[in-house]
Amino acid sequence: MTAPAAKPAAGTGSRSLRQAHPRYAEQLVKALLMIAALVSVATTIGIVIALIPPTVDFFQRVGVWEFLSGTVWTALFAEPEYGVLPLLAATLLITGIAVAVAIPVGLGAAIYLSEYAHPRTRKLLKPTLEVLAGIPTVVYGFFALAFVTPRLQDWWPFGGDGPEIKNALSAGLVMGVMIVPTIASLAEDAMAAVPRSLRDGAYALGSGRRTVAVRVVVPAALSGIVAAFVLGISRAIGETMIVLIAAGARPDLSWNPLHEMQTMTAFIAGAASGDVSTASFEYKTIFAVGAYLFVLTFVMNVISIRLVRKYREVYE
Repeated sequence: MTAPAAKPAAGTGSRSLRQAHPRYAEQLVKALLMIAALVSVATTIGIVIALIPPTVDFFQRVGVWEFLSGTVWTALFAEPEYGVLPLLAATLLITGIAVAVAIPVGLGAAIYLSEYAHPRTRKLLKPTLEVLAGIPTVVYGFFALAFVTPRLQDWWPFGGDGPEIKNALSAGLVMGVMIVPTIASLAEDAMAAVPRSLRDGAYALGSGRRTVAVRVVVPAALSGIVAAFVLGISRAIGETMIVLIAAGARPDLSWNPLHEMQTMTAFIAGAASGDVSTASFEYKTIFAVGAYLFVLTFVMNVISIRLVRKYREVYE
């Protein structure tokens, strides 16, 4: 009887296989992904490097407390004041209106697409919804100015003069529509990643579809849903064209959404595209506001990462 062939040493076969058939395509993809990651990090570092010198020059002349707590912003006037609170208040107000529109609509759309829609309906509705994310924001801005604001003025039911020609309300409403696809798409992806066994277990206990969606799927996908919310909020804070066209350029410290106001991004865009000399001190205010906006978004992203890690669910 022929003796059985000797077994190769552990790991010898796999090593010889890798040596005989190197996976060049996989190595190329790995290198491209590494380059993409490095480009992202380098871009962030480049932004910080570009912001620091002009911002430092700005704060050598203007106190940090004066900048953060001042209630008057007339940086480009003959008698300048550098209180950033009017710009911050407008940014937060318009973002709050947008979030109040986008979160319930986006989350509702995600729940419907994930738990209620027929697969054919989902394949039709989700790409259609995501088309909204590809519309240029300047189109949203003109839509808010030329369509939404006149309708608000015509249908205003609360008396008074109603919204001004440029106002925070129309800008916030249209901005909320703009970020709905971002929230809906990412939240639906997070819900789709929840294992089917969790749904089947809930149905086996007699739960209805609404209970399964609200009590099982949403909590299980909470980390992804929070990430979708934060990404949508970050996009709203950094939006420029909608607020520049529809909200106006009057930096008044007001919490009335019917009034014209100026956000941080609108000031940066307006000042950078105006007649301000790049060598002037007024031009450095752009970098100071930009650095403040960068810090705000960075802090918000850090908080969101902590929330995502706190509510992350790991399934096998």
